Amino acid sequence: MLAAGPAAYGPAAIQTRTAMKRTSLQYAAIAALVVSSFAPPAAAAGPWTARLRATYLDMADKSDAFSALGLNFAKDSVAVNSKWIPEFDFSYRFTDNLTAELVLTIPQSQEVTLAGVGKLGKFKHLPPTLLGQYHFAATSGFQPYIGAGLNFTLIYDANLKVANVPLDLENFSVGAAAQAGCNIDLGNGTSLNLDVKRAFLRSDVSVQGGAKLTTAKLDPWLFSVGLGWRF
Repeated sequence: MLAAGPAAYGPAAIQTRTAMKRTSLQYAAIAALVVSSFAPPAAAAGPWTARLRATYLDMADKSDAFSALGLNFAKDSVAVNSKWIPEFDFSYRFTDNLTAELVLTIPQSQEVTLAGVGKLGKFKHLPPTLLGQYHFAATSGFQPYIGAGLNFTLIYDANLKVANVPLDLENFSVGAAAQAGCNIDLGNGTSLNLDVKRAFLRSDVSVQGGAKLTTAKLDPWLFSVGLGWRF
């Protein structure tokens, strides 16, 4: 075996090895930059959010006093049941602050009662709502918002009677809607949503083919909790 000579450990040899290491590091850095230039960018959060909410529909149950079949009915005699409903919502974020939201559900069936008489029957409705929202700056993943827009409710399949006399409901309602809520970031594009809305929903009640009896002012509050997925 040959022993390494003094030249292998001299200043010149040390400088040569240092230069080679420096050159290798430079080549590695250049290679990393080249590879990263071809790598796809990290996916950015998209402008769309799909949300599933559980919503409690709380009817206001206001109505005008009226007379029918020789009977007088006091103010707020007409009532429509409150209940839990599912909501399916889609929103599009135009900027960090401005968003549009479409609120949807499946067709709902509601029961109508009349004070002093009892159950009058049922009707169905489909109440999509379109809202514009302003989102305030987020703090620690908590972002509040307010909104306003329009509710359009289609009313159909009304099967109502009082003393066996058929009644009609106006078949649609258009009214303002207001909203306030917050999103709580859960990470990975998901969020917890807490929301409250007020929709102005009215329908005239008439004797079938005859005169108007009263206007049912349902004007529900909608209290919601849900999960959102941004894409």
